[in-house]
Amino acid sequence: MLELINVSKKVGAEYHIHDVSMTLEKGSLNVLLGPTLSGKTSLMRLMAGLDRPTSGDIRMEGNSVVGLPVQKRNVAMVYQQFINYPAMTVYENIASPMRILGKGKAEIDERVRHAADLMKLTPYLDRTPLHLSGGQQQRTALARALVKDAELVLLDEPLANLDYKLREELRIELPRIFAETGAIFVYATTEPHEALLLGGNTATLSEGRVTQFGRTISVHNNPVDLKTAQTFSDPPLNLIEMTKKGDRISFKEQTVSVGREIADLADGDYIVGVRPHHMALEDTGGTKLTINGTVATSEITGSESFIHIEKDLNRWVALTHGVHRVESGDAITVYLDPKTFFVFGKDQQLVSAPSGLNGGEAHG
Repeated sequence: MLELINVSKKVGAEYHIHDVSMTLEKGSLNVLLGPTLSGKTSLMRLMAGLDRPTSGDIRMEGNSVVGLPVQKRNVAMVYQQFINYPAMTVYENIASPMRILGKGKAEIDERVRHAADLMKLTPYLDRTPLHLSGGQQQRTALARALVKDAELVLLDEPLANLDYKLREELRIELPRIFAETGAIFVYATTEPHEALLLGGNTATLSEGRVTQFGRTISVHNNPVDLKTAQTFSDPPLNLIEMTKKGDRISFKEQTVSVGREIADLADGDYIVGVRPHHMALEDTGGTKLTINGTVATSEITGSESFIHIEKDLNRWVALTHGVHRVESGDAITVYLDPKTFFVFGKDQQLVSAPSGLNGGEAHG
């Protein structure tokens, strides 16, 4: 078990990590989700022992490891920018942690070949890294982390440089591969979609703070505040100002009857967040808020279409299944169902979440 207790890291007058407390259980998968410069790498470096916290404590199995050099910790770390020994073959790169630990020749050979098979590196074992593609070099670094048999495995956006097909395969395989070792598995990503695919637990980060930590699907479906909801939405969360009075809710020029989802809210002003896949292009009946806007641009990915909509000074994104051909400047109407609203108070804390999200809905 790895415990972070009120951990902060200050560099000059700036906090890179601010008052983080988390407990990571043995054998668990833990995702650090946040945009670039949110503190993911800084937090990993503290976990690994590469940096020392300014305040707070870090404990492994109940014992403080603050000040314990990384060489004396059983930790493996893989960065987005792969690091291999250029003069060694792929085989020797993968074997190097076990040779340092004094493992026997037969055990080394078995584990190297097993890891190489998992990472699809068997044909390249006799090559040096300079004769590999970037993706093959990254897989070599992952295989080396796999065979190290570490207590703590830290992966800092390790799949970012791989091609799409291999990245999707490894997103599915990595949790299973590392879970078999019983290690604490920490995986940093900027992509909400990747966090949902990996599952396990997720910590959302913003400006060096962990805004929420819990089961991935729970954090996605019930973000504690607006910042967490925005971190866990890609494309960005659509925001609308709402006023509730009695049994009516108003959105600028439009007023509709309130549904039971937000009927118990106190009268007042709120911020509504709507995920892009809840911006419908067709009226399916029931109470709906309509937005009449103009198409700014559209992106068709094959199975999905992203439609960027301008209305007054606001800009929203609708994500729809299938191909929807619209041109820039076209008039467009989108329909919003109050059942899908994330409602936040003036303090940006969540006061109401969409109904029906307690299951496995997995949209970014």
